[in-house]
Amino acid sequence: MSGLDYFVIVLYFLMVLGVGVYYSRTATDSTEYFLAGRNVGWVAIGASLFASNISSEHFIGLAGTGSSSGLAVGHFEWLAAFMVLFLGWIFVPFYLKSGVFTMPEFLERRYSRASRMYLTSVSILAYIITKISVTLYAGGLLLNKILGWDMMTSAIVLIIVTGIYTIAGGLKAVIYTELIQTFILIGGAVTLTVLGLNEVGGFSGLEAKLPPDFFNMFKAMDHPDFPWTGIIFGAPILGIWYWCTDQFIVQRVLSAKNINHARSGAIFAGFLKILPVFILVLPGLIAAALFGTTGDEAYPTLVTSYLLPSGIKGIVIASLLAALMSSLASCFNSTSTLFTMDFYKNYKPDASEVELVLVGRLATTVMVILGVLAVPLITMLSGQLFVYLQSVQAYISPPIAAVFLLGIFWRRANSKGAIFALGAGAILGALRFILELVVKSGTSLGAFEWYATMNFLHFAVLLFLISVGVVMVVSLATLPPNNEQIAGLTMATASELQTDLSRKMDVQDPQWNRYNVIASVVLVVIIISLWIEYF
Repeated sequence: MSGLDYFVIVLYFLMVLGVGVYYSRTATDSTEYFLAGRNVGWVAIGASLFASNISSEHFIGLAGTGSSSGLAVGHFEWLAAFMVLFLGWIFVPFYLKSGVFTMPEFLERRYSRASRMYLTSVSILAYIITKISVTLYAGGLLLNKILGWDMMTSAIVLIIVTGIYTIAGGLKAVIYTELIQTFILIGGAVTLTVLGLNEVGGFSGLEAKLPPDFFNMFKAMDHPDFPWTGIIFGAPILGIWYWCTDQFIVQRVLSAKNINHARSGAIFAGFLKILPVFILVLPGLIAAALFGTTGDEAYPTLVTSYLLPSGIKGIVIASLLAALMSSLASCFNSTSTLFTMDFYKNYKPDASEVELVLVGRLATTVMVILGVLAVPLITMLSGQLFVYLQSVQAYISPPIAAVFLLGIFWRRANSKGAIFALGAGAILGALRFILELVVKSGTSLGAFEWYATMNFLHFAVLLFLISVGVVMVVSLATLPPNNEQIAGLTMATASELQTDLSRKMDVQDPQWNRYNVIASVVLVVIIISLWIEYF
């Protein structure tokens, strides 16, 4: 690290703080604070979707897995391009025209208050246990390897700096800092990849140094990590939950000026999701080829190697910080929104706008404090435990995806069907998680071992099908939903919701729509072509 590198990093911190504090002046009511005034354009939305998604565990996880087994882990990135198209073309109109602040609020409109409380509780708990903890753990590990900072110092600095602008400016500050962070993130990652490829002798030189199957995306059905059946059928289920129903992601499109901007932002994010295979997974392969490094050490090894000249190393480290802080900020803001709008406003429906913003800031402050308090625990835990914790999301998401999908596509789905599916799915997912830990501890489960050891993507398919079945059976066995629960909230009744906000959001330019259709087709063709190339 040279003085120039440190100058670049300090400049990055000042720039992000400046943007965040600047937008804090406009956060005066709940719509401004939690949804950026519903006035964000498509470029900022697309960049924010991408930056929120890419975090420190992507740098460590994608590069680490790439260094050990090749490009196949990149499937999740390219599948995401289809998921954001699904978000933009299917879900966005219902979310924007209904005027909801949160995904649990949409569930209450479509089903019941019980569904809302379930999703709010599960989401907040999952953000605290997994998103914040995993981001801090992976980020602390990266900064320890690269800068030599201990994990405690790294985590506290990141939390405090991110907390300042998130507390002050709300979603608008988060989105516009993420717009800057996206370009820094991509610029730094591209620079490292290009320099690494040049050193290894280009793509042909890389292929000559690694096993041929490292460059095959599709693996056998019995592959322990990436079976093609799990990728094709299981990964999209997790993708629909994450990209189309999770507050952490969807809050960005809720801030759009109208459907056109939200849809274009989602499509833009889809194009950006092509990049991680080449700028995050590929560096893992480069690390393996150049230094024989695999696993969690792959990306840090490249950053600290002789490849990066003075100044450029600072830019790459700033890109890592951008990934860390954008995800932390999104998590803080989403949790604050869920607590304020789903818990506090329900408890006190006559709360003033000033009061809601104050509660939102206090909720974010509490998240920052919890993050700092969790740092000592994070430094004591093993990386493997964090893998287990993150897998919890895979075990709770299929029933949530099923309830949202059937809620929109099937008008007969009712509140009892939804809550039974969510409850049954939670029990089955928790059972899988517990039994998996039991098996990995060395205990045999006999005839039940298949349930604990089947590939988690195959398990997602099973749990999704069970959840769909529960919704359908219970809904058909009980009374149909009333008109208020379906008007404007299902495909069959999409035109029945007519409010000032729904009409404002539904203003669509035919020419813009044509561009969105063309861009969507181009994106699909690119992804399919890449799959064929790396089949």
